[in-house]
Order: sequence, then C-alpha cells, then structure tokens
Amino acid sequence: MKEELFLGIDVSTQSITAVLINPRNGQVGQFSLRFDDAFPTYGTRGGVLFGKNPNEVFVDPRMWAEALDGIFLLLKDRKLTGTVRALAVSAQQHGSVYLNNTFDAHLKSLDSGVPYQKQIQNVFSREVSPIWMDSSTRRECVEISKAMGGEEQVARITGSMAMERFTGPQIRKFWKERPQEYEKTAHIALVSSFITSLLIGRTSPVDGGDGYGTNLADIRTGRWSDDAMDATAPRLASRLPRLILKDGVVGRASPYLVERYGFNHDTEVIVGSGDNPCSLVGLGLIGVPDIHAISLGTSDTYFGHMDGIGALERSDGHIFGAADGKFMFLVCFKNGSPAREAVKNSYGLSWDAFSEILLKTPPGNQGKIILPYFLPEITPLVLKPRVRRFGGLREDDIQGNVRAVAEAQAMSMYLHSGWTGSRPKCILVTAGGSENRGVLTVISQVFGIEVRSFEVKESAALGAAVRAAHSYLNSRERTVKWSDLFESVVRPNTKEAIRPSPEAVNIYHAPDGLINVYEACERFALAGGENPQEQIRAFEAAFCDSFRSHV
Repeated sequence: MKEELFLGIDVSTQSITAVLINPRNGQVGQFSLRFDDAFPTYGTRGGVLFGKNPNEVFVDPRMWAEALDGIFLLLKDRKLTGTVRALAVSAQQHGSVYLNNTFDAHLKSLDSGVPYQKQIQNVFSREVSPIWMDSSTRRECVEISKAMGGEEQVARITGSMAMERFTGPQIRKFWKERPQEYEKTAHIALVSSFITSLLIGRTSPVDGGDGYGTNLADIRTGRWSDDAMDATAPRLASRLPRLILKDGVVGRASPYLVERYGFNHDTEVIVGSGDNPCSLVGLGLIGVPDIHAISLGTSDTYFGHMDGIGALERSDGHIFGAADGKFMFLVCFKNGSPAREAVKNSYGLSWDAFSEILLKTPPGNQGKIILPYFLPEITPLVLKPRVRRFGGLREDDIQGNVRAVAEAQAMSMYLHSGWTGSRPKCILVTAGGSENRGVLTVISQVFGIEVRSFEVKESAALGAAVRAAHSYLNSRERTVKWSDLFESVVRPNTKEAIRPSPEAVNIYHAPDGLINVYEACERFALAGGENPQEQIRAFEAAFCDSFRSHV
C-alpha cells in the first residue's frame, strides 16, 4: 500500500511548525522555524513588532508567507511532500490580514521559481497585521458593546464579550483611523484563511473555530452577524471570508505548490482553523466532554469540547467552533507563565526547586493567598496590574509565595470555568509548564481529579494533521472515527496520571475550604466585596490540625 502522510502546519506567534502523521503508526516527523532566527530581516522580537503605542502589536504578513516557503522547502529537501495526501493549517487566532482586489489575481499567476513573499508585495491594503497580543482597542470594544446592547448581548451573540485582541474591534479601529485604506480593502482574512489561500491559489473560507474568535459571527446561526458587522464598520459583509462550520476540503494543492515544492496535484487542503481549536483535536478531545485540557504557556488556557450551547449564560471565557461542527469553550488567563516566573525569579529558584517546594508544602498553604496580577489580567478582568497578599502571607516567605501562586492559578481556573457545564473526570495538561510535577499536583488537588501531562508540545500542529487525515479518509468511504485517530496518534503520548488524596481535595472543597477563601479575596480586591478575614479565620479553624500534622 502506498504510504499516506498527512501534514499539519501551525503558524504560531514565534514560529512555524510542520507535523507529519501516518494514521497507522503515529507521528512521522516534526519541523520548526523560529521567526526571529530564520527571518531576521523583519526585525521581530518574539515573532512580533511593537507600535509606538506599546499596546499595539503587529506582524508583517509577508513574513508568514516567507516562513511557509521555508518550511515547505525543508520538507521537499527530505522528500516528504510527494507522499502528503492532505494538509491543514492551524494559526494564532484573532489576527487579521487586509488585502486589496488584486489578491486572487496574484495567487493565480504565481511563478514557481520565485518565493511567495516576492510575488505578493502589492496585495495588501494594510502593510501590517494586528495580532492577538494587541490590546489597543479598548475604546472600540466599548463602542461595539454599546451599539449591540451591552457586553452580555455581545457575548450571547458572538460567544465572547468584545475583546481588545479580537478581529472585530481591530477592524473598527482600522476603519476609524485609516478610512481610505479601509475603502481599498477588498478582503479581510484571518491568519489561518490567509495561509490556506496561499495553498489553494485563491481566497479561502474560514471555519467556525477561527471565525467565532472575531466578535463578528452569530454562534447560534453559524453566520456572520448583521448586528455585529453594523456595530463594527460599514460594508463589512462583502469583505469577510465565507464562513463554514465543519471540517471539509476547500481545494487542492495549487499549481505553485505542485511545481515548487513537489506536492501532488490531487493533495487535498482542508479549511484552516485557529490554534486553540486545533489543540482540542491534537489532545484527542473532540466528542469527549468529560476530559478537559489546560495549556500552561505564556498565557494559561482552560478548554474543552461542548456538544451544544443551548441558552448558556456566562461572563467569563469564549465559545469557538470545533472541527466536528460543534463547539469548544476556552478561558484565558494572561498571568500564566509570567506570574510563575516572576515568583521563581524573585527568589532565585530553579524550576526544579519551584516544583520541589510545591511537592513538600501542605495543600491549602495554611490559608495564605496571593492574587498574582503581575500583568493586566483577562480572566477575571484586571486592567491595572497589582499583586495582593492575604492570610498573613509575607513577601519574604519563599515557600508560601511559591505555593500561593500555583494554588491561585489553579483556583482561578476552577472558579472561572464553572459556566462550562459538568466538571471533568480528568484534565490533560500541555505546553511548557506541563513538565512541572509540582504544578500538576496542585492542579489535581484543586480540581479534585486525575491530571495527566501530554508529551507532544506541538498540539496545534498535530491537531491540524489529524484534521487533514480525518477529512481525507472519511471522504473516501473509509469511515474513520476521531477516536480511531486519537488511539493511533494521540493517546500513546500521555504520561502517568497524578491523583490527589481525598484529604488534600477536602482542604479546597469543604464549605470553609480554600476555594471559598480565594473567591472572597478576589471579590474584595476586584469588586468591592467584604473583607475576607472572616473566611480566612473559618478556614484556619477548620484545618489548623491538618497543617500541624503535615509539619
């Protein structure tokens, strides 16, 4: 049988990654190029450019095109492109690319002897693309919310409150500040649909996974929302890509891909998606509502699959589309790795020492609490960073602060994910922080369930490859379930489970437990609630004996 490989491409903030899989024997290869190192002429730091306003964060979209050329040439040199049956793109969510009316014509006339970036110099109506790190659109978010009837109405329609980093507010700002350039814009792509367009040689649709991260789509109808578009910018509907709700083929490899890189002319291209929906696939969570995931990266995210949304009411987090046409939820915490690193570095600790402290200190931290807002926070919304300590926690208490920051992050995830439905029976943890056994142990104690670390760190690129395989195989009357692919590609990569003791779980979940204390501290600091001293004293009275026995 001729080998069948499936390719996932992930365009993240700092790099481009390719993952190849064979459904019969798992992952075949993984290749990456870091933007700063591989493409220094663009002058990026951490893969991005900063505006005069430090809240403005951009990328030159030509860099993404050059990176695509670089990774494909790398695969060609290893004679891998000719065996690829289908490919799919994952990309950082919310970023937008602004194109003029010559875009399709340029794609149809590409010369295979010349790299992408040299042939698309003149297709952009805006020279830079704002990305997810941009937080310069607070005013536009307020204006959109007001026009649509308030924040909760925006969330009910689009799946999220108006967010600074989302595409809709970014488009509104562009229209307000550069109306002439907006008028020259024929098409606004997301990063995933822009890259996919380069693959098929024409403008590509966008999927619900990425499209629902714009504040522009109605998540209940699966169409662009007239109310949201009207609140954002004039004549916007004609500028947005077609929105499709479920994985499917959007084209075949363009003649340029065939001639320049050696792909077959019948290689199928699946609709692109965002990195979070692709990570959901890469972690094996499509159709698995009772297992959730935590990504411990620059930002921490908590996410999972949802069969439906019904009349769901919430004030935290986001709802995006999923590869199977259903939904996923996601809650984002900006003070992820930066908060852990700030505490670690302030005491001169290694990560091993940080983990060791978490493994040796008592669950509940003797009632000592920190609100670790070293940066402005997304969930809960904190515009001005400030670190607050409660329960007698002193700044010079090394062990207390290490334990407090890990517990605070886990308890915040627990509290702000309650709107998503039933609690899971297991959590998969991925990204850089998933190597820290101490952090994983705290998460298992706070949630009171089994926690597993996931070995493959490029879950978004892996998810894109799985999506390509699933679409290709099922289009050929070879019924392959998501679970079949997970078994061969994903599940073998999970490590040993961490399970909490009932005594540790009780310290957090008892009526006077630490989660109750943390929630009171958060209300006091952010919403003018009552002083949490009463809850702190009740916790100390309930659990003082357990702390003595631990010592």
